[in-house]
Amino acid sequence: MPADLDQLKEKALNCNNCSLRQSCRGVVFGEGDPNSPLMFVGEGPGQTEDELGRPFVGMAGQLLDKILLAADLPRESVYITNIVKCRPPGNRTPTLAEMQICLPWLRQQFALIRPRFIILLGLAATHGILGPNFTMGKCHGQWFERKGILFMPTYHPAAVLRNPHLKKLVWEDFQKISSAVKQTPEQFNS
Repeated sequence: MPADLDQLKEKALNCNNCSLRQSCRGVVFGEGDPNSPLMFVGEGPGQTEDELGRPFVGMAGQLLDKILLAADLPRESVYITNIVKCRPPGNRTPTLAEMQICLPWLRQQFALIRPRFIILLGLAATHGILGPNFTMGKCHGQWFERKGILFMPTYHPAAVLRNPHLKKLVWEDFQKISSAVKQTPEQFNS
């Protein structure tokens, strides 16, 4: 395993393990504070992310930034990435097979960053990490422990843009996230 995120990113930028790499501009690895106890994982890059090479910078990312700021969790204090690092054609949801192929990159990010909390943005990320038996309506806002890490699924910001009635549910989830992080301030503010 690479010694740090920069080495891992260099390796990931050259990945051709699946067909997604053939239809995108480049690999969108992830960004943020590598020492944060809080990591956000989405499903995959969209068009804007593919063009800019950064995760969550399109309309959904702009909404995520606003939610993070309102929850007193500024973007620069967390780490943000996706399960698949390459844009699926037409912004479709990545398949479970594509997520499985890309999962080793994410696992190495987990190992290097060692977050205490991982927030799964959307059902695809939830299925890719926790398994296919989860439904967002039943699992959002709940903590699930795996190997000492707490995972919380919540609705993807793009879903909130499509369905504004989800705002209240997402806000409640982010209040739980903020509260959990504030209980470990020595990690969050280091």
